Amino acid sequence: MDKDNLEKDIKLNQQNSQEYKVKNTVDKISTDEAVCNIINSMEEEISTIFSRSKSLKPCPIGSAVSGICCKNCSMGPCRVRENTTGLCGATLATIAARNLGRHIAAGASAHSDHGRDMAHLLALTAQNKAEGLKIKDELKLFRLAKNLGISTNDRTVNEIAAEVAEKSLSLFGNQTGEIDLIKIAPKKRQDIWRKYNVVPRGIDREVVEMMHRTNMGVDQDPENILDQAIRTALSDGWGGSMLGTEITDILFTTPVPLAAKSNLGMLKKDEVNIVIHGHEPTLSEIIAELSDQEELVQYAKSKGANGINVVGICCTANEVLMRQGVAPIGNFLSQEAAILTGAVELMVVDIQCIMQSLGELAKKYHTKLVTSSPKAKIPGAIHMEFNETNGVTLAKEIIKTAIDNFKNRKEKICIPEIKSDLIAGFSHEYIRYMLGGRFRESFRPLNDGIIDGRIQGIVAIVGCNNARITHDDYHNYLAKELIKRDYLVVQTGCGAIANAKCGIMVPEAMEFAGEGLRSICEAVGIPPILHLGSCVDNSRILTIASEIVKEGGLGEDISDLPAAGIAPEWMSEKALSIGTYFAASGVYVAFSGQPIPIESSQEVKKIMTEGWQEKFGGQLEYIQDIDLLLEKVINVIQAKRKALKIDIKKERVLMDMEARRKLQDV
Repeated sequence: MDKDNLEKDIKLNQQNSQEYKVKNTVDKISTDEAVCNIINSMEEEISTIFSRSKSLKPCPIGSAVSGICCKNCSMGPCRVRENTTGLCGATLATIAARNLGRHIAAGASAHSDHGRDMAHLLALTAQNKAEGLKIKDELKLFRLAKNLGISTNDRTVNEIAAEVAEKSLSLFGNQTGEIDLIKIAPKKRQDIWRKYNVVPRGIDREVVEMMHRTNMGVDQDPENILDQAIRTALSDGWGGSMLGTEITDILFTTPVPLAAKSNLGMLKKDEVNIVIHGHEPTLSEIIAELSDQEELVQYAKSKGANGINVVGICCTANEVLMRQGVAPIGNFLSQEAAILTGAVELMVVDIQCIMQSLGELAKKYHTKLVTSSPKAKIPGAIHMEFNETNGVTLAKEIIKTAIDNFKNRKEKICIPEIKSDLIAGFSHEYIRYMLGGRFRESFRPLNDGIIDGRIQGIVAIVGCNNARITHDDYHNYLAKELIKRDYLVVQTGCGAIANAKCGIMVPEAMEFAGEGLRSICEAVGIPPILHLGSCVDNSRILTIASEIVKEGGLGEDISDLPAAGIAPEWMSEKALSIGTYFAASGVYVAFSGQPIPIESSQEVKKIMTEGWQEKFGGQLEYIQDIDLLLEKVINVIQAKRKALKIDIKKERVLMDMEARRKLQDV
């Protein structure tokens, strides 16, 4: 690369950075005052993701807004624009589609590998080989067995569980046919997938084929590449992620609403603080359960502490929050701040969204960083490997390690006095029960509320945090604006924790809600923003959408529903997989914050908007301005209402006996 061209690219990137500049810059690092307090109170300069985001700028060549960089062979990297090609002749559209496909393959792999581990754990539990674990939700097991085509008649729970585990694992290696769980989707949706040949065969099969097609010199048609990207993403949403959610519920119980508190103020100065962080819930669930054990509590007191306090970060936090009420003290961008309080004895991490900086940061404090997965080791951390047969033994060892470290506190303890109440745990099963009761559970009241206009639509706000924009700002802004306009909001992952820390994931948030949404929420007894779980639990949203269609009155397919998805602060490749499987399921999806890595290719953008809309009834696009994004989402939903002929708000009429007789005469 010659110096003149490099300087031109850097200059172009600077111009594009201004063009794509988001509404709220990172002048304020976070809307979470607890995080701001911790960062601002540091007596010495310590590297954090917030300081690094200011000093380390995005690559001017690989950036989505300046050009597309192809690194798929050693002749490159090649940077191309609309009027140039790579050395092999690959066009900008081909390279953009390939790069996106690889991102989606990685994101689908992350979620699906989680699902595989849960299936393996279920198999060991059925054989009584998983220490301390048993099947806690037998009804959920029977339902999953039915969806997998497994008979439950005259069989023990463990026999059923063993076959469910075996069938679940087979979904990863299938070479032909269709993965079973797509049958949960409306029939019309299944037919659309079959028409365009994007029904996943096997989860691993689709990921491998995606990587093969994007190798140098293989698939060169952007639309064909993106069809395989859709197939790969569907193997995540309707395959690996759905298995992960279902089996986690089977082993640890299906969530029901519970009250808890959130934010860094939930750390305790006089107790042993253990932070569980990552995405796989098994070891963390066991740690949380054992932390109240009298033997361990007494051991903590013998070391000078008043007890053991288990708290969480990221999606492990969401998992144990939903089932045990463990406080989520933060999301992705909060993890360093937790250690900076000086109050964390031990942070145990498993997989996904864990910053390598934690290893060096922990050395500056007394905190012990423990890695537990064979898939994820961090320099500077203690490795205490979890396998499915040693859960209780390892959990006790980790808790005792934390307790023994309590006496080593040496730095000033700085715990912000900031915490918020929240309600979490809205599984799709509980929503059915909540709306209809034990003997007549149903989505009918929700459908009726949408049809009569009290609820204008449903919006899922999901995804990560991104240090390139103000932490949590978009998640909270959009949630407040949408409920004000009578849109029911569902949240997962880091977005859910953002709303929780902001204090709007409680019934009291009704004060921000519109009159129609408020009337439904008050009648049913729910907040206007529903916590549905971790990022793998986006599969719950797919199930809810399918149940709403099945209930009737709102079309025949997910694409008919007045619903949309938003990933306003996305960061991870997992978000691209999630957004793609929602778009392929018929949902309009908007990303904001940072561009999708295809923005330089008008051809690929057109395929993912107009092309996907025509074929699948959904689309995925990036909108940089958050207010324009809000307007677009509302317009899309209102267009859906108009197509369903429910766009005119109807007066609610109390019918007297005479009016009822007239109806009967008709």
